Amino acid sequence: MKNKEKMKSQIGENLKIARLKKKFSQESLAKQSGVTLHTISKIEAGATGDPRVLTLEKLVKALNIKIDDLLK
Repeated sequence: MKNKEKMKSQIGENLKIARLKKKFSQESLAKQSGVTLHTISKIEAGATGDPRVLTLEKLVKALNIKIDDLLK
């Protein structure tokens, strides 16, 4: 697996873990963050090219986590 693909997969996986820990559905996270449900679904599935930093910032703010938590 290429590094870029691995990073996409890891971000999506970490996003899903953080979302579930906070007991958010994808829909409730979408409403809370202002990021579309479709985008959240694609990020979690590792199906989006490169999630924009602004998108990730909105998600981490809604989840009350650090951006580093998505990148580990």
